Formats: sequence, C-alpha cells, structure tokens
Amino acid sequence: MNADHASKIAATREWLTQAVIGLNLCPFAKAVHVKEQIRYVVSEATTPEALLEQLMDELAYLQDADPDKVETTLLIHPHVLNDFMDYNDFLGVADAAVEDMRLDGVLQVASFHPDYQFEDTDPDDIENFSNRSPFPTLHLLRESSIDAAVAAFPEAETIYEANIETLRKLGHEGWKQLWVKKD
Repeated sequence: MNADHASKIAATREWLTQAVIGLNLCPFAKAVHVKEQIRYVVSEATTPEALLEQLMDELAYLQDADPDKVETTLLIHPHVLNDFMDYNDFLGVADAAVEDMRLDGVLQVASFHPDYQFEDTDPDDIENFSNRSPFPTLHLLRESSIDAAVAAFPEAETIYEANIETLRKLGHEGWKQLWVKKD
C-alpha cells in the first residue's frame, strides 16, 4: 500500500471511529471495526466508468469473501465524483450494477460523501453530517448482515431520528471539535 492510500484509509478510519462509532451514528459499525472485518479500498479511478468497473470487482470480491474475515467494504474514491450531485446520480448506476450482477437481496451499496445532503435539507444542515465522510465512499454491505443487525436492534428505523437528535445537540462547533487533535 502506498503512502497516499494509507493516509486516505487513516482519515477514513478516524472518521469511522470518531463520528460513526464515537457518536453511535451506526450501532452496527463498532463490532465489524473491532473484529477488523472492514475492507478498505482506495480507488485510483478518475472516471465514473472506471469506478463502476472497480465497484463491480469489489462487489464480486465481497460476495465471495468469508464474512468472518470481510464483512463489509469501504470503497474510497477521492479522484472521481467529488461533486455531490454527480455522486448522487452515480448511486443509481451502482444499484443497477448490483441488480445486473444478480446480487440484489445479497449486497447493497450505501453512500457517504464530504458534501452529503439529504433531500429537503440545506447544505449546511447538521443532520447531513451523519453521512459526511472525508472522501466520496461507497459502502458495500451484506444484506444478511443488515438482517441480523435489524433482528438485534428491532427499532432500526429510529436510528435516523436518533442521529438527527445527536447531531443537533452536538452542533457544528461540536462536530469541528471531533477533529481537533488531543494531546
């Protein structure tokens, strides 16, 4: 792994531990992180077509991987789809790839982006930060993992509302403080 990839993975891990796990934005993330079952892949793709090809390779990899070793994949793509609207449009292409590969119901793609914005929100609304990662990232998940997580956390639909409440209490200044290095 080259130094550039290592730094992007380190930044993504920091975001995962500080925000996603640290704020409990996803109650299912801690276990796979602690068990080191997350595959981090940094893409060198510079076009959506090249990213799509790598996404399909990673979907195939995840499908074939032992879930005890690789439960989920974060495909970090810093050189393509940096504009959130372009990224958002690509998510339909990603979902179509899952279907074309006959992985619908087996795997799914979730989304994170530095400029993530939920529908009907303003760009700076704090609730958008629940899906704001350091780099555009496609999160490949096993449907069976989601099913197991929902069985263990039957009120999974309340996570979104809890995240909004957490982030509103934290506020923009609190979010900034997450990234201040502590000695």
